[in-house]
Amino acid sequence: MNRNLRNRYRRLRWAILVLALAIAPLAVYFTVQDHRRSNLYPEKLGTVHFETSCAPGIAPKFDRALALLHSFEFPAAIDAFHVVLQEDRTCAIAYWGIALSQWGNPFAGHRTPKMLHEGAAILQQGLSAGARTERESDYIAAAAELYKNADAVDESTRALNYERAMQQLAQKYPNDFEAQIFYALALAQNAQPGDKTYARQLQAAAILENASQKQPDHPGVTHYLIHAYDTPSLAPRGLNAALRYASIAPSAPHALHMPSHIFTRVGDWQSSIDANVASAKAARDQHSPGELLHALDYLAYAYLQTAQDRSAKDVVEQMQSAGRYVGGWRSYAPESLFRFFIRRASPAAAFALAATPARYVLEREAWTEASALEVYTAPEAPYTEAITRFARALSFARSGDPASARREIAELEKLHAKLAANNDLYWAEQVEIERLSASAWAARAEGKQEDALSLMRLAAEKEDRTEKSAVTPGPLKPARELLGELLLEFDQPQLALKEFEATLIQEPNRFRAIYGAAHAARLAGDGGKARAYYQRLLLVCRNAEVNRPELQEAR
Repeated sequence: MNRNLRNRYRRLRWAILVLALAIAPLAVYFTVQDHRRSNLYPEKLGTVHFETSCAPGIAPKFDRALALLHSFEFPAAIDAFHVVLQEDRTCAIAYWGIALSQWGNPFAGHRTPKMLHEGAAILQQGLSAGARTERESDYIAAAAELYKNADAVDESTRALNYERAMQQLAQKYPNDFEAQIFYALALAQNAQPGDKTYARQLQAAAILENASQKQPDHPGVTHYLIHAYDTPSLAPRGLNAALRYASIAPSAPHALHMPSHIFTRVGDWQSSIDANVASAKAARDQHSPGELLHALDYLAYAYLQTAQDRSAKDVVEQMQSAGRYVGGWRSYAPESLFRFFIRRASPAAAFALAATPARYVLEREAWTEASALEVYTAPEAPYTEAITRFARALSFARSGDPASARREIAELEKLHAKLAANNDLYWAEQVEIERLSASAWAARAEGKQEDALSLMRLAAEKEDRTEKSAVTPGPLKPARELLGELLLEFDQPQLALKEFEATLIQEPNRFRAIYGAAHAARLAGDGGKARAYYQRLLLVCRNAEVNRPELQEAR
């Protein structure tokens, strides 16, 4: 080695040593802080037990990993199952737990080819390890249906195959508590948005309600009940689960957030705010950016419904600099790197990054702000880009600039085509509803009244036939609410009132729908209804931070 190379090598070693010495105190500090937090706040994840054939004494660690999985704390669950494997490399059922954690939120969809490849490889490791019992082999085989032939079989078909496999497993082992719970989850995740009988949700709920009587402290039972009831007509049935889940698993940020799904569906905004404030704090403490952003999306939505606009703006600012709020070493990550990570690692988090700024301007009808929104893109979730395109199109149309609105609508058409080509039919339909709604308002700006009403009614009918996704507290702007506002533009207040009232059935206590109903009733000459709706608006906004024009009118 010549002298120059030796000198370079020596300098490199010194640089590495200096960097290690600089990082070490930070690592020690955050380790100590995490240790102090764990001592101050003993972990509480609920009560779970899964019989395994793994090494004696491993059960508590396996049960902890499963409890994390039941609360959708997927990265933590994967780490916990790996801890099990470190103590028993032959514990094949631990690979099943990792594969289900790798699958992620069953209600979110959109597994990347990389995720599918990794999940299939994990299950192959489980098969190679060789389960010691037929029951454990059956669990691994059932999970394999989620990943089998992923390059040729679409995700919905594989999910249905998994549901059938779990049904057979639950029937084969009727006394296996976990088999019943995972079968119920499979039923709920396969519920079709267009099925207004809610057959799968109700079947899942029946299993889970029975299970709840036997194990009231089980996190999965309560969690999945909330998902099963997360529709307007079923939501009141989920209040008991919503009121209990956070106390069952307070150490899981997702468990603190999930009750807000039910609170949102019934229009209990203060309870939703409380839940998501707690969830966001836990997510920061546990360095969980995905959970943080999801909670902040719901939090901003609740603030905006109650005219707590300053608090909502604070949430938007937190999300725009989210890296600073995650805590730990991520505080030092560049903003661009954080956003790169989020957009590619979590479609739900990318959805929040796109939706929350858009909600903030649309709910306040700040059209100038809306037209200047930054367009968010997530390669694996094109529907997130559609959120901003829709908000911008609507703002241009309502500002009297149909040409600019049409350019955004053209982008929505491209995104719809991309989603349809990827066989992502649910989100393709959601983007089509947005395209129709924006087109209706563009037609209105162009003076085409009949076209505007026809397009808006078509959008409302399409939205009536579907349901919201679990990643969002609700539509960015309900189609029937938009139809009501359009009818007011065309001096048809009686018809507008009906649309606002229909919106309130699906979205109780929405600010703009309550105000729309009050304003339409007043214009239609129905003083009684107008007073009732104005009073309701003031009650919902009793903690308002700003005196919006709508509240001045109500007073």
